[in-house]
Amino acid sequence: MSENLDKSNTNEAGKSKSNDSEQGLEDAVEGSDEALQKKVKMGSPSTQRVQRPHSSPPRFVTVEELLEAAKGVTNMVLAHEIVVNGDFQIKPVELPEDSLEKKVKEIVHKAFWDCLSVQLSEDPPTYDHAIKLVGEIKETLLSFLLPGHTRLRNQITEVLDLDLIKQEAENGALDISKLAEFIIGMMGTLCAPARDEEVKKLKDIKEIVPLFRAIFSVLDLMKVDMANFAVSSIRPHLMQQSVEYERKKFQELLEKQPNSLDFVTQWLEEAADDLMNQKYKNALPAGGGATGSGDGPMPNPVAVQNYAYLKLLKWDHLQRPFPETVLMDQPRFQELQLQLEQLTVLGAVLLVTYSMAASGISSQASFAEKLKMMVKILLTDMHLPSFHLKDALTAIGEKVCLEVSSCLSLCGFSPFTTDKETALKGQIQAVASPDDPIRRIMDSRILTFLETYLASGHQKPLPTVPGGLGPVHKELEEVAIKFVRLVNYNKMVFSPYYDAILNTQEWKRISHDLV
Repeated sequence: MSENLDKSNTNEAGKSKSNDSEQGLEDAVEGSDEALQKKVKMGSPSTQRVQRPHSSPPRFVTVEELLEAAKGVTNMVLAHEIVVNGDFQIKPVELPEDSLEKKVKEIVHKAFWDCLSVQLSEDPPTYDHAIKLVGEIKETLLSFLLPGHTRLRNQITEVLDLDLIKQEAENGALDISKLAEFIIGMMGTLCAPARDEEVKKLKDIKEIVPLFRAIFSVLDLMKVDMANFAVSSIRPHLMQQSVEYERKKFQELLEKQPNSLDFVTQWLEEAADDLMNQKYKNALPAGGGATGSGDGPMPNPVAVQNYAYLKLLKWDHLQRPFPETVLMDQPRFQELQLQLEQLTVLGAVLLVTYSMAASGISSQASFAEKLKMMVKILLTDMHLPSFHLKDALTAIGEKVCLEVSSCLSLCGFSPFTTDKETALKGQIQAVASPDDPIRRIMDSRILTFLETYLASGHQKPLPTVPGGLGPVHKELEEVAIKFVRLVNYNKMVFSPYYDAILNTQEWKRISHDLV
C-alpha cells in the first residue's frame, strides 16, 4: 500500500492547479498553530507551479465579498481549532518589541498614568481618573462571577459603589488604599491558582499609581484564564454545533468561490483510481489476460475516503496543494506524517537489531526500553532540514552495538562477534534508503494497521499490531488515535461533499462505459 501511495503522489505532483480559494484559506489559517508550523518547517505548496482544472470557470468577486469570505474562514478556523485541538488556549497578545503599535501603546499608556499621578498629587487630590479606573475594575470583577456567586456580587457592588465613592471624594473622605486592599482581596478569591503569586505581589506595592497599573496587568491575565476556562467548559458541548457551523461556513465560501472543491475532487479521484487499479491487478488471471478496468464496480465510497486520508500521510507538501476540506488540519497531518516516518525508521532499526542479536535479548524489558529511547533521541531532529539520516544511523549503529554487547555480557549470552557487529551496522545504515526492504515492510505494516483501525469505525479496541511493530506499539497506537480522531471529525463535517463527488464520478464512469 505504501508503494501505491508514494507512486500516486509522484505521478500526480505536476497535475495540480493554482487555486485562488486555497490561497485565501492559507492566509486565513496562517498562525493558527505557529508552534507546530515551526516544528514541521515545511513550505506551503507553490500555487504557481500548478494548473487549474477546466471544470471551474473564473468568477469575479468584489472586495466586500472577499472580506466577508475571509472573516467567515477565520471564524471557521477558530471553531475548528477549539474542537480539534485539546490543548487550545487563548494567549495574551504580545506585540513585537520594536513595532510601531507597541511604541504607540506605550506612549498612550504613559500619558494616561502620568495624568493620573498628577491628579492624585494635587492638593486636594482629584479623583476623576481614579474613579473611572475603579469602575472598570468593578465591571471586570463582576464579569468573573458565575450566576451562583450572589454573595460575592453583593460585596463588589456594595464596596465599589461609584456614587458613594464620588461623594467620599468630594468630601475629602475617600481612602484609595482601602479600596485597593478590597480589590486585591477579591482578585485573590476569583483568580486561578496559577495567579496567586502575582496577586500576592500586589500587596507589596505601596504607591497608588504603580499599584493600579499592576492591578490592571493581573486582571488582563485573569481575563485570559477565564476565557480558557470557558473554552474548556464548552468544548464537550461544542462538537455538534461546530460540525454544523463549519459546514455552513464552507458552503458559504463554496457559493462565493465555486472552485473551492477542485483539489478535493482531484484527491478523491486519485484515491478511487488507485483502489480500482489495485483491484484490477489482483483480479488478473494467471495467464495475464484481463478485461477492461471499467467492468468492475467502483470501490466502496467509505473505502475510497479512508484510502484518501491515508494518502495524506504520504503527501508531498512542497509540490502539491492540500485538499481544501483538510487544509485547516494540514499542520496536524504534516506532524503525523513526520511521526510515522520516525516510527518507520525506529521500528526498522529495532527489528534489525533484535533479529541479529540473541533471540532472548528482546525479552529483556529494561534493555528494550533503553535501546528504544536511545534511538528515539538520536532521531528527534528528523524533521529539520539540517538533519542527515545516514549520519544519524551511523552513530545509532555504533551505540546499538555497544548496548547489545553489554546486554549479552550481563545476561550470559554468547558475545557479539565482530562479523555480526559489522553486519548489524551495515543493515542499520541501509535503513536510510526509503527503498530498503526492511523499511518498506515497516512502512507497509504501519499503513495497514492505520487502515484497519480506520475501517473499524473507532468502535472496537485497537486492532492487533502487525508483526515486527511490537517494540513501537505504544507510539503507533498514540499516532493512530490522533489520526482517527482527526479523520472522523473531518468526515462529520465534509462527508456530504465527499459522497456527492464520488457519486458524480460513479455516474461519469457508467456514462463512459455506455458510450
